Amino acid sequence: MIYKILIVEDDLTIASLVNENLKKWGFASDYVRDFNQVMAEFTKMQPHLVLLDISLPFFNGFYWCSEIRKLSKVPIIFLSSHTENLDIVMAMNMGGDDYITKPFSMDVVIVKLQAILRRTYTYYMENQNLEAGGMILNISDTTLTFENTNIELTKNEYKIIKLLMERKNTVVSREDIMTYLWDSDSFIDDNTLTVNINRLRKKLEEHGIRDIIQTKKGMGYLLHDERVF
Repeated sequence: MIYKILIVEDDLTIASLVNENLKKWGFASDYVRDFNQVMAEFTKMQPHLVLLDISLPFFNGFYWCSEIRKLSKVPIIFLSSHTENLDIVMAMNMGGDDYITKPFSMDVVIVKLQAILRRTYTYYMENQNLEAGGMILNISDTTLTFENTNIELTKNEYKIIKLLMERKNTVVSREDIMTYLWDSDSFIDDNTLTVNINRLRKKLEEHGIRDIIQTKKGMGYLLHDERVF
């Protein structure tokens, strides 16, 4: 798995140099050039880690850190010339995972970056994402994306899509789904599952994902690993 790194750095010369070094280490990295589009770039890239400066045009790094945290638990490393303890404490309190002061050594950046990636994405990244029909379900932060758009899911909707994606192209019985959702299939009204499935289908259809969950009468449900237009 190639890790994606997004660099949000005020000095574009530094951003470019960091970007080049990260690519030499095998990362898929890029940096923000339009600081009005930080969240758009984040949503488009869906990075595994963000390198974030504090002093930025328009809004500072603390602001963007809080905005990212509304959507994701992705690791954030602050890169800043601010050396005051108050800034470091604030960065950590806002959701940062580490703090590197400028001027910095790229060796230090790489070592810290690798350490955080190891801690965050244990074992294999393949096990952290499920893919089917153009959808990507990130197990680590429970987000479902389609064509770079996040689809908000309830707890039950997430569990249903996760189970169906894990067993894509295979019929999953209603009993299995109900047991997975409620740890029992004995005391749950059968219509409750139907309601949950229909709500999930409607939500997917609103994002252009049609007929991907099929009902197999008397058997259960099947999720196809292909897009249906």
